[in-house]
Amino acid sequence: MDKFPIRNFSTANSSLSRQRYLSGGQQHLDSAELQVAIPVVLGAICVLGFVGNVTVVGVLMSNARKGKPSLINSLILNLSIADLLVLAFAVPVRAAAYSKDSWTLGWFVCKTCDWFVHSCMAAKSFTIAIVAKACFMYVSNPTKQVTIRTRTIVAVLFASWTLACVLPLPHWLFATLRDDGRGFICVQAIPRSADHFMSIYLKVYPCLIFCAPFSFAFVYFWRAYGRCQKRGTKTQNLRMQIRSRKLTVMLLCIGVAFAILWLPEWVTWVWINHAELDGPFPPLYLAISAQVLMFTVSSVNPFVVLSMSEEFRSGYKGLWRRLTVKKAKAEPPVMKDNNQEANRTEAPASSLPPPEQSPTPENPPPEPEPSCSQTTPDSPKSKDNVLPDVEQFWHERESGSANQENDPVPWEHQEAALTGTGHLL
Repeated sequence: MDKFPIRNFSTANSSLSRQRYLSGGQQHLDSAELQVAIPVVLGAICVLGFVGNVTVVGVLMSNARKGKPSLINSLILNLSIADLLVLAFAVPVRAAAYSKDSWTLGWFVCKTCDWFVHSCMAAKSFTIAIVAKACFMYVSNPTKQVTIRTRTIVAVLFASWTLACVLPLPHWLFATLRDDGRGFICVQAIPRSADHFMSIYLKVYPCLIFCAPFSFAFVYFWRAYGRCQKRGTKTQNLRMQIRSRKLTVMLLCIGVAFAILWLPEWVTWVWINHAELDGPFPPLYLAISAQVLMFTVSSVNPFVVLSMSEEFRSGYKGLWRRLTVKKAKAEPPVMKDNNQEANRTEAPASSLPPPEQSPTPENPPPEPEPSCSQTTPDSPKSKDNVLPDVEQFWHERESGSANQENDPVPWEHQEAALTGTGHLL
């Protein structure tokens, strides 16, 4: 099996060490299949990671507008931003390095490529440790999250990024371009004057970046999970207990996935930097697989968050609903205008009566029948509608021939009689 290529250079009047290792990915790959397969795999990781992290960032920004930002959400946002930086700048550089026979990306990219990757990964490692502490604080006292100010959150994130950018600086300082006869390659060239410093740095650096943060994180995740199990089961605390347990499990899964996928890269890194020149070195396929797994972390974390958090799923559904509603609201006005124009063009034609129904002198239109309120006493229809008993009553009343017995209003005659008697008296 092919081994990891270690470049040995010996030059006269040079203060450089003979041992150098490649920086910025593998170069001069002899297999044409690997030069095609690895960039394709990295491209798929880049696309999936972009989709997942942009979704997480959109949900977190939408939730931040509704209320006060929390520390845990801000740390998850920091993880997504670090993943986006890796996917935007580091993954394309590695894909280009694997696909070319020599280094064609320039001196500046050679100096910064490894430093940039280690800085982003270190920032994520420190963020995981801070997330574990914040999770324990939330489980211990959920109301304490509300008291954390935005300035405190920004200060914590700034400190983590500053430390993450300072610790990998030797990867920037000692990276350089060299010509090995087949073309330029990007290597880590350690001067002899820095041998003592690098001998200590190569032992301390993995502990500061990988071992210490994850040990700290797993201790606090374990304590937080134990606190969730020991909390009371009262009705008012049951919902908070379930929510705290789910949050702890989700964050613990993010930390475990990150540690497992990043561990092979650290194995090859430590192996290469502590191996002797005549000793065994890691196989080439192991080194390539370790780097691919390291970049896979950037596409796994957002899917862990979206699959295990109900709040993120509901926030994603709400964000998608708002986007679709806005798109739907933008389309109907155009359709409405078209319908109005169609109605306007059809209105004059529909208002005119058809030719066969138009009035003519030969066929005059029928006159409308008068309503009951419009009938007059002289009209024949009004006379036909008068009842015969009522007509007889009024006829006898006017002629004075109505009998006293048959008089329907005898009180009128009694009143008149009394009035006449009074006049006589």
